[in-house]
Formats: sequence, structure tokens, C-alpha cells
Amino acid sequence: MSDSATTPAPDGSGPAQLPDPARPIAAGYAFTGPALDLGALLWDGVCHPEAQVRVPLPMLNRHGLVAGATGTGKTKTLQLIAEQLSAEGVPVFLADVKGDLSGIARPGQGGDRVSTRAAETGQSWSAEGFPAEFLALGGIGHGIPVRATVTSFGPVLLSKVLGLNRTQEQSLGLIFHYADTKGLELTDLKDLRAVVAFLTSDEGKPELKGIGGLSTATAGVILRSLTAFEAQGMADFFGEPEFDTADLLRLAPDGHGLVSVLELPAVQDKPQLFSTFLMWLLADLFHDLPEVGDADKPKLVFFFDEAHLLFHDASDAFLDAITQTVRLIRSKGVGVFFVTQTPKDVPSDVLGQLGNRVQHALRAFTPDDQKALKATVKTFPDSPYDLEELLTGLGTGEAVITVLSENGAPTPVAATRLRAPESLMGPVDPAELDRAVRESPLYGRYAQAVDRESAYEKLTAAQAQAHPPAEAPKAKREKAHAEDPSLVEQVIGSSMFKSLARSVGTQLGREITRSLFGTARRGR
Repeated sequence: MSDSATTPAPDGSGPAQLPDPARPIAAGYAFTGPALDLGALLWDGVCHPEAQVRVPLPMLNRHGLVAGATGTGKTKTLQLIAEQLSAEGVPVFLADVKGDLSGIARPGQGGDRVSTRAAETGQSWSAEGFPAEFLALGGIGHGIPVRATVTSFGPVLLSKVLGLNRTQEQSLGLIFHYADTKGLELTDLKDLRAVVAFLTSDEGKPELKGIGGLSTATAGVILRSLTAFEAQGMADFFGEPEFDTADLLRLAPDGHGLVSVLELPAVQDKPQLFSTFLMWLLADLFHDLPEVGDADKPKLVFFFDEAHLLFHDASDAFLDAITQTVRLIRSKGVGVFFVTQTPKDVPSDVLGQLGNRVQHALRAFTPDDQKALKATVKTFPDSPYDLEELLTGLGTGEAVITVLSENGAPTPVAATRLRAPESLMGPVDPAELDRAVRESPLYGRYAQAVDRESAYEKLTAAQAQAHPPAEAPKAKREKAHAEDPSLVEQVIGSSMFKSLARSVGTQLGREITRSLFGTARRGR
């Protein structure tokens, strides 16, 4: 008895042979609704283009994982998925750590390798570019500057960047709370440094008594960390105009989803910073977007590259906030794909929420590699494949896949030869990138940094008024105070200005509301 079944070829040209053990796997991907095409089923080393491996479009807000060793094809997988999402009218965010995803904006180049891959996977390949926006953290590199105010970045994320311990993180949270309630807007790093310096000064120390649990010594440690951080050239990433994450949700005039590519090669040496900034973008989306429930397609799919950097040395509070954000942002129509080398890079509470999995090849050269391989196998559903053998034998552009079906159940594990991206598989020339940035409608809004009055200026003015130059005539000082009493009244309400303390809260009339990560916005 033959172990094969005859099924029609997808193009109707004739029958194709599909082994019996592979038939239930192929049936698990026979969706009726819209879906993205990932590739063709592999069984016993043979590629079967009649058995397409796909992922339902509505399930892409159930999050996912793209994992695999360096050089196994993860970047091309991101590009393949992003292209099809864009074509379906879904905006995409890509973190381009190595600088080779910018080619998504330009049509790809055909050739023998592409033609062979297309034939093997049943793909009708045609060269196509997709609408893209190029961003750069702080404007360092090729892209529209992405900045955040210190106030909106919040104490939890900033503590991660500064490398603060749990006690210091909690103390930084109290400093933010103090600044929030006193109307001290933390636009950039010098604003926060000014507030901490004030609280550690002789005049500001009494204010610490009103902030439970914040010691002068801990505040001093935070101040030194901030000063060192700023000395490392980190100031450019914080300030105004602050990037509005609503700009990630745009469509091109032809209805394609816009692909926002955050160019990170220029800040590769600052991994803690860029990974935490990615989390800020995601947390800000969570903070602002309304609930949508289950939708026909996501509002945005967010690819979080080098995800292991986010979780490395993270505090419990930080990990809890990530877990909650990932769990809840699905209901706001945002899908998140973490991209890393092995599933063990992602905490189990987060990994358990990633319904769509694309696992490229793993290496097993060392005992640690073997341990990671076994741990990875355990994260997959039961399968007729020998996954330990399969995962070490996959070629470049091949992966083991399981996704959520249209009814939300996991699909069978499928070894897959992935399709070729239709856009350029490589970087765009830097001069061309710069030209695209200057032509962007966002360029005029974000290109030029703005330094308006905030905590630093307010505190500096208050200190100057409290300690005027000795040679200034008393009458002149009294006149200046009479003409502008609000200069101090709207600032700190410290022991220096006891008579003003009662008016600060009522003048501001509001305290910043913060989300899970302590991120905040005063309003668009």
C-alpha cells in the first residue's frame, strides 16, 4: 500500500504526491479566510508546493515569535511577512538593527536563486517595493528623528536604561511623582537632572521629607547615573518634538499599510537604549489606543528585533509590565512579534502569549546549545517530526512553523521552505535613504529639536529669584517679584517658597496619569 495520497496541484496543472503523514499537517493550514502565505510544506526533505503553510490575517494580533541562529533567515522572514501585511492594508513597524531591511521600499531583483525558490514554494514572484517611512532614534543615523520626553518615557523604562537597581528604580518613581505633582515638565535629561539636583541641595532636601522613602544618598546615586548617561551622548534621544506613535498607524494613498523602519545601525553599541525605546513605542501605543476587540485584521503589527536585550537584567517590575502590556495590547488591535535567537530568550509568561511561531535553525555545538535545543522542542505541540534533528538540519530560509488557526487553535507543526520576499533583499543606498527622509511628510514636524521652557528653566529662574545678585538694589528685586509672582508660584512649592506651596496643585489642576510602564502623555 502506498504511503502517499494524490492531491491536485495548486495551479490545476495536474496531480501532486503528498505523503500520508503530511496530509493532516497540510489540512491544518487550509484556511478559508484571508491569510498570509509563508511557504510550502517540507516532508522528508521534499518540498510540496501543493501544501501551503499560511497564517490567518485576523490571528496576527495574537502575537508571535521569530527565532533562529544568526544567518538562518530571520530578517528575510520579517520582510516576507511585512510585505504581505502592507499589501493587506496593515501598517507595520520594523526595527532594523543591522541595516538590511530598508530594501523593503524598493522592488527586488530576480535571478536564478529567486526563481528556484519561487518554483519550489509555489510562489508567483514579482518584484515590488512597499511604502516605507525611515526613522532614527534621536536623528542619529538615516531617518526622521524619534524622540521621547523624559516625562512620557517614565521611571520604569528610564531605570532600565540607567541600570538602576530595584530600590533606585522605586526612588526614581518618587522623583517623577514629585515632578508630576509640582508641574515640573521633564522634557529632556537636563530637566530631570535639575530636579534631582534640587532635591539633593540644601534648599531642596526638606522636600525629600514629603516624598516617602527617598533618601538623599539614593537621589545622589541617581543624579550621578544621569550625569554619566548624558556624558555618553544620550541626550539626543530625549526631548521635543516628541514622536507621536499614531504616525505608525498610517496607510499609503493606495491603501497599502505604511512600513515604518527604525534604522538602528548607528546605535548598535547602545543596545539597552534602543531595546527600551522600542518598549516605549509599544507602551505608548497601549496607552493611547482604544479597545477594538477581535478585528478582521490588526491595526498594526510590531516586530521587536533583538528581543533578548529587552529582558536582560530586567527588574521584576519591568518584566511584569511587559507581560501585562503584551497581554492587553492585543485587544487594541496591535500584534507583537519578538525576534531573537531562541525561545528561552523570552520569559515564559510572555512566551505563552505568542500564538504564532516561526523557528529557524538552531545550532547545537555546545552543552548550552543542546540545552537550548531541548527547551525549544518542548515549547512546540506534539509532532510527527523529530524536532531535535529537524531544527539542527534546516537550511537557510527554512523554518518550523505553528500558528493559530481561524478558530484560535494551534495548527500542526509544519517544516516549511519559506517564500522569497518581493522587495529588495538588502539595504538601500544611504543617499537614497536621506532623500526619502527629506521628502517625508513627517520631516518638517520632527527634524528640528525644540527646547522650550521646562523644569530646568523653571528651577533655574526660581533659584535666581531666591538668590538675586548682591549688587541688585532691593527695590528692583521687589519690583521684579511684584511684576512676575507666577514665575516661582508655578514651580516647586518647596520650603524656599512656603507661602506658594498651597497654590501649586490648584494652579496646575492635574497630575499626570501613568500606565503600566509609568509612561505618560499630557495630551496630543
